[in-house]
Amino acid sequence: MESVSNSEERTWTMATHLSALAGYAIPFGHIFGPLIVWILKRESIPAVDEHGKESLNFQISCTIYAAVAFILVFVAIGIPMLLAVAVFDLAFIIIAAVKAYNGESYRYPLCFRFIK
Repeated sequence: MESVSNSEERTWTMATHLSALAGYAIPFGHIFGPLIVWILKRESIPAVDEHGKESLNFQISCTIYAAVAFILVFVAIGIPMLLAVAVFDLAFIIIAAVKAYNGESYRYPLCFRFIK
């Protein structure tokens, strides 16, 4: 295994979370972004394995929440719920990225743990 500097580790752990922002520009980018970073760096940087799983689980959970909200659009409550899910997702991505860059572990709230 190659030696990794602390700065590089913090940058890649932060990237696992921030790559989810791709979902605001690319369909399913919020899942593919963290997935790509996780697959590429999980073996060389163990912290990326932990943060990558957490980020993927949260993004899959947010996709489920957004799907439910989309279904509820037909009864009018879904539109504010979609907005709430987007704000919730954005806020916690930023919080997780800051925590990751500070070298801290982070557990997203309201997150199903599909990948362990």
